[in-house]
Amino acid sequence: MANSVKTVVLLAALSAVFLYLGQAFGGSQGLVLGFVVAAVMNFGSYWFSDKIVLRMYSAKEVSQGHPLWQLTARLAQRANLPMPKVYIIPQDSPNAFATGRNPEHAAVAATEGILRILTEDELAGVIAHELAHVKHRDILISSVAATLAAAIMMVARFAMFFGGSRGDDREDSNPVALIAMIILAPIAAMLIQAAISRSREFDADAGGAAIAGSPLGLVNALRKLEMYGKQVPLDASPATAHMFIIKPFSMAGMVGLFSTHPPTDRRVEALMALAHR
Repeated sequence: MANSVKTVVLLAALSAVFLYLGQAFGGSQGLVLGFVVAAVMNFGSYWFSDKIVLRMYSAKEVSQGHPLWQLTARLAQRANLPMPKVYIIPQDSPNAFATGRNPEHAAVAATEGILRILTEDELAGVIAHELAHVKHRDILISSVAATLAAAIMMVARFAMFFGGSRGDDREDSNPVALIAMIILAPIAAMLIQAAISRSREFDADAGGAAIAGSPLGLVNALRKLEMYGKQVPLDASPATAHMFIIKPFSMAGMVGLFSTHPPTDRRVEALMALAHR
């Protein structure tokens, strides 16, 4: 229930951003356009956010014959979850995420890189973590945030190229305010992502350990992902960074200030505490 409320609040907040953008760049006509865009985005984000995110990473669905599908099926049965769709992302950087609007319409995606470097027990820990996100119903708000944040960043970049005079009153436009808005819009989106992501990772780690039967596989996986991820950065959009099991290391500079993941060593400590109970 809490995640449903958060999703509504997120949609409302980011809709307000679209309305503000429309008003700032197009006056009353822009406001109407912003409303239309917000309505379309809200509808699309709820029903199609998973497909949008998977397409962003050129993810390919795999069938029952694939080892990842078989591993996911065993863990989903253990977690008493419907079988999600399973996807492979054609990237060498090791990472994974879950998406979808509910457990009945969920998908788990893993990169080619993660399949190469992890043992079966470690990969089971990762997939179990993602299934815990599904079980906790985190995936809808995560996918919606990714879709809407990506849209805001796209609009902000568009504004950088085409300027921001108000259609009804060009003399009263404020270039400084418009530039500030262009800069702050993606930052605001990332802050929203951070607010909904940090504590969820600890919960998903604990839930994944329960599904897998032990926290040690996930512990070893997180350590490997941290090390290999730095060596082979993931070509990821900041708008979707919060969805991955570990922070994509392609993001640097100011973006790093808005990390959506708790430090890996803290996650490992929490999991080791579970192992010693």
